[in-house]
Amino acid sequence: MKRSLLVLLVVLLAGCGLLPKTVDETQGWSAQRLYSEAKDQLNSGGYEKAIKYFETLEARYPYGRYAQQAQLEVAYAYYKDNEPVSAIAACDRFIKLHPEHPNVDYAYYLRGLANFTEDQGLLGRIGDQDMTDRDPKAAGESFDSFQQLVTRFPNSKYAPDALARMKYLVDALASHEVHVALYYYKRDAYVAASNRAQYAIEHYPNSPAIEQALAILVKSYDKMGINDLRDDALRVLQKNFPNSKYVAGNFDKSKPWWRFWQL
Repeated sequence: MKRSLLVLLVVLLAGCGLLPKTVDETQGWSAQRLYSEAKDQLNSGGYEKAIKYFETLEARYPYGRYAQQAQLEVAYAYYKDNEPVSAIAACDRFIKLHPEHPNVDYAYYLRGLANFTEDQGLLGRIGDQDMTDRDPKAAGESFDSFQQLVTRFPNSKYAPDALARMKYLVDALASHEVHVALYYYKRDAYVAASNRAQYAIEHYPNSPAIEQALAILVKSYDKMGINDLRDDALRVLQKNFPNSKYVAGNFDKSKPWWRFWQL
């Protein structure tokens, strides 16, 4: 038995020598050529190969401007290859290693975009499903990245687009809170509904979703019999939105919160 196993092992090992060897096409390439080839792949849409070349470049030539630039370029390659988690990790690494780099503003911007894309991808996959259980973490982290960009680099060429996306994200986060408040209200959880509506009002006061948040607050206080708070909330709603359809409590027919981008 032992002899048979030994013979089998010898045969297997001998067979391994018959397998073709993997050829490294980049063997002997300089840092400049690796970077140039990676950029060509990136520009032509060959994102997987671009990532491979950028990572090979950094591993083989860890010092110098090509390796440093590759760390930033690979983040973009991951972003274009629909790998937002890897793109975010690459951006975080670049920011940590090169906080004073002249292009670090782009790393913040790209990190915001990657989180933004991850958030949108989830929206697209879920479609018309109930969104109450959706975690808005990606939207919040995207906002934080853009906020860091415009705060630290107000003159960055990426700042205007970051500001526009921040406004969008504020409306998204507010709409999420209001949707959750409505979810609680429909299930007779009026304390939870009023708390979520109040949170949206306090944290996102300029969002269009505040109109509906105030309506939910009015109705929740009414259901709980807290008439003084109900009347206060109604006065605020009427003053800020005098023509609101929600004054009559008609907020169940509003556009689903996850379609807030269809303005």
